[in-house]
Amino acid sequence: MQIIEDVGEMRRWSETERCAGRRIVFVPTMGFLHDGHLSLVREGKKRGDRLVVSIFVNPAQFGPNEDFAAYPRDPGRDRELLEKEKVDLLFSPSADAMYPKNSQAYVEVEQLSRPLCGPFRPGHFRGVATVVTKLLNIVRPHAALFGEKDYQQLQVVRRLVRDLNLDVEIVGHPTVREKDGLAMSSRNSYLNGEERNAALSLYRSLQKAESLVRQGQRESRRIVEVAEAEIGKEPLARVEYIEVCDPESLEPVEIVGERALLALAVRIGKTRLIDNIILQVEK
Repeated sequence: MQIIEDVGEMRRWSETERCAGRRIVFVPTMGFLHDGHLSLVREGKKRGDRLVVSIFVNPAQFGPNEDFAAYPRDPGRDRELLEKEKVDLLFSPSADAMYPKNSQAYVEVEQLSRPLCGPFRPGHFRGVATVVTKLLNIVRPHAALFGEKDYQQLQVVRRLVRDLNLDVEIVGHPTVREKDGLAMSSRNSYLNGEERNAALSLYRSLQKAESLVRQGQRESRRIVEVAEAEIGKEPLARVEYIEVCDPESLEPVEIVGERALLALAVRIGKTRLIDNIILQVEK
């Protein structure tokens, strides 16, 4: 596996591969890799000739009171995992390389950044949109993969690619879960044993909501109440939001039509976890 840290070298590599007619697939990550990331890697290998994975903990998407300094990092282990998956190239730039001194330009996807996590993480999606735009311009992939666990992020990326006419296919990949249903996340490493057990309430709440819809319930208010009640059984859990919304616009809906997104954010102790499910109405 080739490792590149320099932005210019990364661009030259991509230009060489493109000129040779090879299709580049890209998986951006913040490292501390788990099976969710590796599922993106495996899917990416099926979709092109060259697979690039980036590891960059993006300071621009962390607020002043968030966990940038504490965010888990293990670059040696990450490299070993990627080599086992036969990744072609690891792009691992420094913060100075990505944000040179006196950087002033940012990318913002206004409407999609406002709901759900938006009020709780001001500036977060501006940081996401900016770094993704920069990475896509540097790596120049034909396709890039993002996990559906971060559903709002995925929609923000899709919108910026469409609105800015970027020549890349954005592929969403289903959420990968532990055997007990907990959505895989690097932040799960923050949880102690008691908190890890309490975190299962997120998935249980989604399952109960999905079951309610299958039984014929269409009122979003009632669906949210059931999900909230399930999480409320855990004393370590504190709900930030539970919302039923349109899967494309992320605007709240009062009645579930053919399909809707149920998204939630919950703090388990000091750890903030997110999860979601698409509610499908069977015809």
